[in-house]
Amino acid sequence: MADINAPAPPLLVIEALQVRFGGLQAVQALDFSIGAGELVGLVGPNGAGKTTTFNAISGLHPPTAGWVALRGRDITGLPPEQVSRAGVTRTFQNVRLFAELSVLENVMMGAFCRGRCGLLAAMLRVGRHRRTERRARDVALHWIERLGLGQYAAQPAVTLPLGLQRVAEVARALAGEPCLVLLDEPAAGLNTGEKARLTELLRVVVADSGCALLLVEHDMPLVMGLAERVIVMDFGRKLAEGTPSEIACNPDVIRVYLGA
Repeated sequence: MADINAPAPPLLVIEALQVRFGGLQAVQALDFSIGAGELVGLVGPNGAGKTTTFNAISGLHPPTAGWVALRGRDITGLPPEQVSRAGVTRTFQNVRLFAELSVLENVMMGAFCRGRCGLLAAMLRVGRHRRTERRARDVALHWIERLGLGQYAAQPAVTLPLGLQRVAEVARALAGEPCLVLLDEPAAGLNTGEKARLTELLRVVVADSGCALLLVEHDMPLVMGLAERVIVMDFGRKLAEGTPSEIACNPDVIRVYLGA
């Protein structure tokens, strides 16, 4: 009989992850895990290996060594489209919306990329692909409304202010109905008010979707006020891991950030 009090298995497991570019060891011996519905911050100085870690998880840069598992399935080195179908979506440091498409069409792309019939077939609107399009539209509209973008749905995405473009990217990632979203510096370039709104929206995302969020961000107050757990990287390795309060008083973290 299963032990109902046993802890749930991790959603994502990273073991001994390494990424090498020629003679540069960008990520080395990295281990961590994320639970379902957990909001985790991944922080560290510039060049610490955070974005490279994201790229290894999402399939953009296959790891040199190590293991990435999602819900117990080995996804190490899978191409990005297969990682997305497995349940991992992401945003990027630089906004990557389609300039010629509306906000609604951009967000629908997230659902199409997760669909099994393929983007081109869905856009041709034939057979069961019409159902895929309807489903994509419904999911996109849900997240557009939930994240406060309803009035901009028909507007070209690139005409939105930067803060709203970043929200649209989050909505597109969620339209893929993931179990894990990788957010790469979502607050970059935002003002104080926009950062506060983004923080509340990310809480809404976790509450509404139940998916986990792994957040790379240089704004430490934002991370400390949002994340349940924080992982600190330095020179490609994990330096520390703990709750925000534990990280804030960790002497190794203080040394890295303050040079003390």
